[in-house]
Amino acid sequence: MRIGRRYRPSRLESPYDAIIIGSGIGGLTTGTLLSATGKKVLVLEQHYTAGGMTHAYDRNGYEWDVGVHYIGDVGDRPSMSRHLYDFLSAGALKWAPMDPAYDRIIHGDKQSDLVAGREEFIQELLKRFPNEETALREYLKRLAEANRFMPMLVTEKVLPRWCGPMMRALRRWRLPDYVFKTTREVLLELTDNEELIAVLTGQWGDNGMPPSESSFVIHAMIARHYLHGAYYPVGGSSRIAETIIPQIQSTGGEVFTYAEVETILLDGNRARGVRMKDGTEIEAPIVISGAGVFNTFEQLLPHSASERAGYDRDLKSVEPSMSHLCLYIGLQHTAEELGLPKTNYWVYSSAEYDRDVKAFVEDMEADFPLAYISFPSAKDPDFLRRYPGRATIEIVTPARYEWFKQWEEETWGKRGEEYEALKEKFSRRMLEKLFTHFPHLRDKIDYYELSTPLSTKHFCAYGTGEIYGLQHGPSRWQQSWLRPKTRIKGLYLTGQDIVSCGVGGAMFGGVITAQSILGLRRGLPLLRKVFSGEKVTFPSTAPVAAETSAQ
Repeated sequence: MRIGRRYRPSRLESPYDAIIIGSGIGGLTTGTLLSATGKKVLVLEQHYTAGGMTHAYDRNGYEWDVGVHYIGDVGDRPSMSRHLYDFLSAGALKWAPMDPAYDRIIHGDKQSDLVAGREEFIQELLKRFPNEETALREYLKRLAEANRFMPMLVTEKVLPRWCGPMMRALRRWRLPDYVFKTTREVLLELTDNEELIAVLTGQWGDNGMPPSESSFVIHAMIARHYLHGAYYPVGGSSRIAETIIPQIQSTGGEVFTYAEVETILLDGNRARGVRMKDGTEIEAPIVISGAGVFNTFEQLLPHSASERAGYDRDLKSVEPSMSHLCLYIGLQHTAEELGLPKTNYWVYSSAEYDRDVKAFVEDMEADFPLAYISFPSAKDPDFLRRYPGRATIEIVTPARYEWFKQWEEETWGKRGEEYEALKEKFSRRMLEKLFTHFPHLRDKIDYYELSTPLSTKHFCAYGTGEIYGLQHGPSRWQQSWLRPKTRIKGLYLTGQDIVSCGVGGAMFGGVITAQSILGLRRGLPLLRKVFSGEKVTFPSTAPVAAETSAQ
């Protein structure tokens, strides 16, 4: 899968108005919104394909997504997410609905389905928890309230820094205290039924932290956006970047792959462009990093500049999110022939999440605390056109980077027999999780391969193989420095480190970054059009920024 244009210095067409490092959904969203105002944007992606965690890859006659397993709030019902995707893709990105029961939470021999529709969600769970209607209704009420409070939480990120103390005081006055609690703390206020709490938090793998550690607000954003149904992009997850890039190109911009940035260039305390690994310098008055705060302030920005700006201190207040293993499976039968569902399976050792995670972190031989099983070929109605007679499955489980650290300096694909043996051991165990729930697949596997945290580090440039950027605990809302505009003039951040994790979180992080750059006069009118579903016309040519040039 090759989305984007391969970088060559000779293909640069300077001047550019903005350079974006990384082609994840955050960077592409920011780039598209800037392009809609006539800016000429250059996106630089170190991977061989664009899209960040929305990309897909194919091997041995199969195709798998790497990070887009399902998306909520993009059905026919008008929503901010649907309007934003329609704007970004110029309406070319289509969505296929999953089963009404989009998530199946399994604890041993007990299972519960999370189904689309507010009332349907409640009635389904009442089958197993008949005495918990009050708790369930209050839970959905708090999900809705937490989402309504989000504008207040993110407004501070686009206002001048001097507004921070005032906005934080306003938050303390206006927001209920549960907004800043962990997910588990909030649910314990609603019910003492531990099994129900485990079911309602059974999607915790979507933010990478068990409910005793995760932010309730971030849990609420994720859980609520599936209440109206879950969807999958028609044509696979690579269609996301594929349909967005033309809008960036329409104003003279480009998305280059194999384009590794070595450093951000500075003129005093102002960003003036980037130097590529091949030595080429590209200048622009605005540089936007979607590479994550650790990469930005520890790798891309000169250390002296990070230190002067205080980011070396700030980074000590945050930690990277969880690492993972993903087993990619191919079968020479169709999803229909194999009876594969359009429902995600969340398979847990038990409802004791903290205990099971701790046991696994301390001993890789312990049972997987979580095995998430997804069926991309069943979700995508276009899959059989591209891969007739075939089907795919993915299994994701948490992992520790330290288990693989000894091979981090080895070349991808050439890490030796011991590494491959460890991968095979994990693969076999993950397959057994699959066979426990789908025993008829035991003799149907044609191909499988395992990605480790080293794979994520190699392809996505996350230092410890994390998939959700920063950890998403309640302390996230106390980090006032996690905002688009940095203390380096002309340097901005975008992506999931700004607001929240996942595709939706990174995408709205991209919106906030664009608003921060464009300001109230240009940004707000554009966003009003986007979120009202009004068609946005892109300028046909990019303005010339006289102060920018490429060498």
